[in-house]
Amino acid sequence: MNLFQLRAFDAVAREGSFTRAAARLFISQPAVTGHIKALEEHYQITLLRRTARRVELTEEGTRLAAITRAMFGLVDEAQVLLEANRQLLTGRLEVAADGPHMVMPMLASLRARYPGITVNLRLGNAQETLNALLSEHVDVAVLTEVEPRKGLTLRALQESRICVLVPASHPWLGLGLAQGVDIAQLDQVIMVLREPSSITRRTFDQACDRAGVNPRVLLELDSREAVTEAVAAQLGIGIVSSAEVSHDPRVGAVPINGAGLVNRHMLGCMERRVELRLIKAFMELAA
Repeated sequence: MNLFQLRAFDAVAREGSFTRAAARLFISQPAVTGHIKALEEHYQITLLRRTARRVELTEEGTRLAAITRAMFGLVDEAQVLLEANRQLLTGRLEVAADGPHMVMPMLASLRARYPGITVNLRLGNAQETLNALLSEHVDVAVLTEVEPRKGLTLRALQESRICVLVPASHPWLGLGLAQGVDIAQLDQVIMVLREPSSITRRTFDQACDRAGVNPRVLLELDSREAVTEAVAAQLGIGIVSSAEVSHDPRVGAVPINGAGLVNRHMLGCMERRVELRLIKAFMELAA
């Protein structure tokens, strides 16, 4: 069995791309392709389906990927352990986050302390970020409103409050951040919101249900940036976490007064890997 071939397959399975797998392994894309072709030909098995847009695992490929992920995960852990006595921390850290605003300052702090670390950051929605961590596609993740579960280590980062996002000319901006607006004032107001699976949207909807408030949702959008653009175009009022307020001069944020409008943000990793030095260095940023 050729470990170079298995390592190449594992990288493609993790990254979903021959190009990203080559970058992960610091080899050429043709070399990755050659290793996997040789593996498939030797064992007379199809592990990957190649389409114009992406690479997909076959059933056999999915089963093998579960094995190689565990196998090379242990190899990576052994390497980290053996290098732990180095004065300068080096290595590669896979990070996921459900938004850029909170994780970027953490990455800056990590870089200042340990300039030898290379970071790969994946941004996605809350469920994608949690899934990436639980499947060990990433080492650590910045998460929102995750319940404790066996095998998962969570450390509190901060809380954020749901705010309304309004055009710069809106009279609510004159109320000031201290006063805010009552949630009852959003009843029958035209709004542009993220998709229902968004944590911020879910928190907002639950608070509205408790308060008996029924906003008129005109648009559902799949990104914070799209909500900002819609609000700036005066298509409606949006909502945003206080941790993610942009500095766009076309819009402004005002806190909403009401129960259940706070989200908890956490840093997470798998419990069995919390003492690995690379992961531990990042987790310490939550202290």
